[in-house]
Amino acid sequence: MSYNDRFIRACRKELVDRVPVWYMRQAGRYDPEYRKIKEKYSLLEICKQPELAAEVTMMPVRKLGVDAAILYSDIMNPVASIGIDFDIVANIGPVIANPIRTAADVERLKPIDVEGDLGHVLETIRILDKELEVPLITFAGAPFTIASYLIEGKPSKNYLRTKALMYSEPKVWFSLMDKLGDMVIAYLRAHMANGGKAFQLFDSWVGALTPADFRIFVLPTIERIFAELSDLPQPKIYFPGVSSGELLPELHNLQADVIGLDWRVSIPEGRRRLGGKYAVQGNLDPVILTAPMSVIESYAAEIIDQGIEQPGFIFNLGHGLFPEASIEKLTELTAFIHSYSEKAIAAREGKETSHV
Repeated sequence: MSYNDRFIRACRKELVDRVPVWYMRQAGRYDPEYRKIKEKYSLLEICKQPELAAEVTMMPVRKLGVDAAILYSDIMNPVASIGIDFDIVANIGPVIANPIRTAADVERLKPIDVEGDLGHVLETIRILDKELEVPLITFAGAPFTIASYLIEGKPSKNYLRTKALMYSEPKVWFSLMDKLGDMVIAYLRAHMANGGKAFQLFDSWVGALTPADFRIFVLPTIERIFAELSDLPQPKIYFPGVSSGELLPELHNLQADVIGLDWRVSIPEGRRRLGGKYAVQGNLDPVILTAPMSVIESYAAEIIDQGIEQPGFIFNLGHGLFPEASIEKLTELTAFIHSYSEKAIAAREGKETSHV
């Protein structure tokens, strides 16, 4: 089998014969085989075993037929290296033993040591670089999203402590953003040096902010991350998470290639708000996967039709897969995306040729 680079070409707005697809959290609890592995090992224990982490990364590529792999990891992994003690607790998420609450807490954070503390992640990437026949996407959590865990001490619905620090102690806030920005830059640069073929910056919860607050308190660090990594040849994706449609017009100066959209904004509207500058990725509501296959295909077809109106479209969900998703439906959906988009692109090219 030859190397499948459709995902990379779509990121660069190059022509493709069919729409590439991958799914956020595609290596996860919807897969019975993965659930068996999780009976033996925690997420963090899997991450520390490169051969096992690589195998879990490759499982959905083989089973679903997707056009890209995403590294099996967690956005919290690098924070251990900067001095944060945390655990991933079942049915809760990241729980921080030493939350960030004061200027002194921020001061004690140290620079990340990727090689020394996270060599197992780099080894996983090197294994995958040799084994995969599709591109490997690696990722990091964006500073606001990471900060929300560090400050709240666990996942939050209203980000009360996070916003309180941001509004009340802006100097402390910007110091934390700077340190987390440095962490992300070093972490992703190491990923790309060891075989990553693209990266995604996950800002899952930044949609909790108003556009004005995003512009003031978060965007400068996001712009710096992409600017400092702009020398890398690999495609760069920013996913501003759920409920982030109102933030899209703020992103015009990012040195990124792709913006991920959630399901609340259509592909054409997302492109309009982004000024047509970027390739776009998305944006099926993951819950639609609970519907009959005919309904899933109807929604997918509409998204594909919108996506192929312009070059630069990658099919994905508007957020991550959930445990109740059906592996059979995902496999069918992937095949449908490929077959439907191939016919739709061919028909579209035929019409354009006939008008020449």
